[in-house]
Amino acid sequence: MDAMLDFLADLNNGKFENKNSEKITGVPSIDRPDIINRAVLTGFKAEEKFVSEKFGEWNIPFTVDSVCKGRDNGFCFFDESGLRKIGTALYPRAAFGILNGGSASSYVDMKKNRTLCPDVFDFYQSRFAGIVESYKGKPKGTTAAYFNPDASPGYSFLLLKMRMLLERKRRYYDEFGKLPPVILPSFQMTSVHTDAEVEKAVSEYVVSEELLPLSKKLDCPSVEMYTETQTMMAALTHSSLGTPRRIFDRAYGKPDTGLAFPGGHGQNFSILAPIYKKLYEAGIRYIWLGNIDNLGYTVDPVSLAVFALSGKDAAFETSFRTPMDVKGGLIVTTESGKLTCADIGPAVSAEEMQDFERQGFKLLFNCAIGLFDLEKLIPVLDEIPYKLPLRITDQDKDAGKYSQVEQLTWEIIGLLDNPMFFAVEKKKRFIASKMILENLLTSLPDMFFQGKETSSDPLYALSADLHRGLCSLLERDYGMVLENGRWRFK
Repeated sequence: MDAMLDFLADLNNGKFENKNSEKITGVPSIDRPDIINRAVLTGFKAEEKFVSEKFGEWNIPFTVDSVCKGRDNGFCFFDESGLRKIGTALYPRAAFGILNGGSASSYVDMKKNRTLCPDVFDFYQSRFAGIVESYKGKPKGTTAAYFNPDASPGYSFLLLKMRMLLERKRRYYDEFGKLPPVILPSFQMTSVHTDAEVEKAVSEYVVSEELLPLSKKLDCPSVEMYTETQTMMAALTHSSLGTPRRIFDRAYGKPDTGLAFPGGHGQNFSILAPIYKKLYEAGIRYIWLGNIDNLGYTVDPVSLAVFALSGKDAAFETSFRTPMDVKGGLIVTTESGKLTCADIGPAVSAEEMQDFERQGFKLLFNCAIGLFDLEKLIPVLDEIPYKLPLRITDQDKDAGKYSQVEQLTWEIIGLLDNPMFFAVEKKKRFIASKMILENLLTSLPDMFFQGKETSSDPLYALSADLHRGLCSLLERDYGMVLENGRWRFK
């Protein structure tokens, strides 16, 4: 309540800029210099003086000359192999952050899933009803990230992330030898509703056979996790009651009764600020930030190297939009020429998206993966909460007429002067499960489509493509093999 009252005082005193969003003028061309197409990337050039300075600052265990493939007008060119080596050498300077606050209630909500595709949902629901029911109210990160070919649930999102980090440390070990004391630590933001269960799961993972043997071989902790917890925001009075705003205290018509809601992942910049500062003091300079429910969200050494060599403020991953991308954000251009992330629905309508596509543009869909330079992020942490757009939306529901407050992480894009973007392949970097139906279609596409005509079915083509991406990710990024209908760690 103390934090809530402080927020309310700031809101009523006008401390939040909360400017009207700039008018959207279009979508960016993939040919922009600040958009790197990772699907066709063969190399990257960086200013030679900057590279030399950074190699010394980063304490890279090899020379620039050993990976530079050519020089031209004061620039060094690095091919993909060289970038991968540089990125791997930067692991002691990088940390992996997880937005891990949500429960699986919306994820398995029958109405939401059925809306996506009724007949497909009914088919899977009849077979997985027990599993779906068991996930309600659980932290989403502790539920199965995929289903095995034999239809059994796979490992959880969170366990896979921890294993992925060990696999990356193994590659550093193979390349450079003994691991340094600090290398690819992880951090997370939980919520008051999920923190206890997430903490219990992490304590079990620490001694699990999936992590402990490999960590002993590498002589490193099986899990190194920093955690901060997001509290709930109280609902505010409806806009019809004017200002100053107050805490809504008449829920369901009962006096002195409030409502609590999450305030959005955009609050990470204040909630995780102590961790960001602690990581910086430990020598970390670059942090990833992403959602727990995206299996494609992994440590990518090539993107890390390109970002670090670019000198940009931050980098964000985007994929080319598919028919399954019906919620989330698009990268758009504004009147001032900046790029920002606009929510599908509230900010960009389905009709506008179709117009852009008819004009020949490839729409870049936000993958909710960001890379930040801590040297540039830490000095502005105190002001971000006041500059990040504050979404105050009126509600008229069974509980009454009230307003809900939220801040979105990826709207920070519009605040940055010098961001860059990676256009990535969805099947490699954005296999997300916003609804469990997406998980089932990606994991078990042939179960539903067996015996059906699939040659012209766009849903099957997309599901099959994502399934191939899932299998590749489990093998390549998570160190797994398929045996007897189940994925297991090597």
